[in-house]
Amino acid sequence: MKNLTIKNLTEVCSGIYHGPENIMDREVSSITTDSRKIEKDSLFVPIVGERVDAHRFIEDVMSKGALVTLSERELKNADFPYIQINSSLQAVKDIAEFYLKQLQIPVVGITGSVGKTSTKEVIASVLKEKYRTLKTQGNFNNELGLPLTVFRLREEDQIAVLEMGISDFGEMTRLAKIAKPDTCVITNIGTCHLENLGDRDGVLKAKTEIFQYVKRNIVLNGDDDKLSTVKEYNGMQPVFFGNGENASVTCENVESRGLKGMSCDICLKGKMAENGELQTFHVDIPMPGRHMVSNALAAAAVGRLYGLNAEQIKNGIESLEPVSGRFNMIETDKFMIVDDCYNANPMSMKASLDVLQDGLGRKVAILGDMGELGTDEAALHEGVGVHAGQCRIDACICVGPLAAHIAEKASQTNPDLTVIREKDLESLLKNLNTYVKPGDTILVKASHFMKFENVVKALQEM
Repeated sequence: MKNLTIKNLTEVCSGIYHGPENIMDREVSSITTDSRKIEKDSLFVPIVGERVDAHRFIEDVMSKGALVTLSERELKNADFPYIQINSSLQAVKDIAEFYLKQLQIPVVGITGSVGKTSTKEVIASVLKEKYRTLKTQGNFNNELGLPLTVFRLREEDQIAVLEMGISDFGEMTRLAKIAKPDTCVITNIGTCHLENLGDRDGVLKAKTEIFQYVKRNIVLNGDDDKLSTVKEYNGMQPVFFGNGENASVTCENVESRGLKGMSCDICLKGKMAENGELQTFHVDIPMPGRHMVSNALAAAAVGRLYGLNAEQIKNGIESLEPVSGRFNMIETDKFMIVDDCYNANPMSMKASLDVLQDGLGRKVAILGDMGELGTDEAALHEGVGVHAGQCRIDACICVGPLAAHIAEKASQTNPDLTVIREKDLESLLKNLNTYVKPGDTILVKASHFMKFENVVKALQEM
């Protein structure tokens, strides 16, 4: 890994090196916090977790070929090289910041309340049409996950697309300090993490902390009432996507193809157009939901900022592949399962219900509790219930104490809707086969702590 010598690692971490001096100019081959993924000449970073202190694995990983390890404590009688530091987590962040600086490749940083992952996927799919692109995998978007994503980069990579998730003030500043994005994209300002951020104005303040470290471009959803108020930052004029009056990447002729996806014409205006004149091209987005049109517009904006032409942008959008747990369509002999169980908040849950309406057969929503909504959590669940009652669906199965509010309002809004309440996941799984029928289209969605991946698995095994 470029310039990640033991000497530089020690300096970057403000650490104390213990070991032979003659290996200090050797570079580590990889960096991991997982003792099971040790490679020859790697750096091991022992994280102290709630359940496990990874320092207990240090001797084992060194015997497996690691070049050096970090340690938050002095290791008496150690016969291997190690760097003593105050905090493994802080060291990981410091190393990631240093490593990105060595590579000097552009970074696209993506944040927002809803749609970060799907937007990241479309942007990466577009950019790979021209560049060797590395993107965040899974939920590696926090203060540990972001550095671990950075450590996957190599000198041959040409651009990085990094998802950045937060739940409190100050977190985005710390993430942005690591990534120092050339371009930032904010998808929207919604009702997430309100127990820490208070209200949507607090969410806006927390998300826009990213501006402190943006180098060149700010890309914002012009249809969001909060983001549309952003004028400029340090002389950077935002590029807006959407159909707001300031948007330079817009769409028209939007059509749903059911669960097969969306179609629209993307319009590039002004500096986003290749010749400065209005430019329009048609795309078929292979994932359903109006929100995917917005994600495609964001990807088109980023693509143009990095020199892609309309054909490359179109090819990138149309070659998008679904991510497990993120509106992934799973067709079995009996059901069409809409696996959207990775996470949930009121905005994303309503959007998923909207898409469910386009399904074939009976349309069944299995909805669970949404977390981190603060003091208004009951009212926010009730809002989803009202929306469910207004949608053209056949059944709504609500699981958990908070989802009971969804059930209550769904029943009140539409007395003809079949509404079922289950107290927990165990009870749902016990009765699930009595609630669904062959030919159903089934949406599965809840916050991650509800472990609804078990619902998807149960449906697949029926």
